[in-house]
Amino acid sequence: MTPLPLTLILGGQRSGKSAYAESLFTSGGVYLATGEGSDTEMSARIKAHQDRRGEGWITVEEPLDIAAALAHMPNDKPVLIDSLGVWVSNMLYKERPLDLEPLAKTLHNHPSPVVIVSDIVGLGVIPMNAVARAFVDALGSANQILAAKASRVVLVTAGLSQILKE
Repeated sequence: MTPLPLTLILGGQRSGKSAYAESLFTSGGVYLATGEGSDTEMSARIKAHQDRRGEGWITVEEPLDIAAALAHMPNDKPVLIDSLGVWVSNMLYKERPLDLEPLAKTLHNHPSPVVIVSDIVGLGVIPMNAVARAFVDALGSANQILAAKASRVVLVTAGLSQILKE
């Protein structure tokens, strides 16, 4: 299965969504990473992703302005954005407005396929604090907006993929 113009991969933490997304790229591409190695554990996660990808990938690290980063990508390579959940978290932490329109427009106009990895949130108990509720609300809305625009939406659970939209 190859990436369509816009593919959204959803799943919980450690569901296998990033590995599934990477498997769509037979010869690499551009990996737009939103995570930052802010502590030892996050640095280890980033290293594990890098090691799994191997050769053939160009890595661009952009924790905040992914629309601008995407607009400057090579036009001949597919792009993997990992992850929307980390990006939303970054935006909330930096108190930046979460405006999805520039991103949606850039995604729509991008000449190469784009795959976005995002977390599923809101399947459990409503968080007890306002920050966590804001994150769940923001990411849930972002997932809905991008799912509506995507050509394909895939849910990954326990390493198993299920196509929700094609």
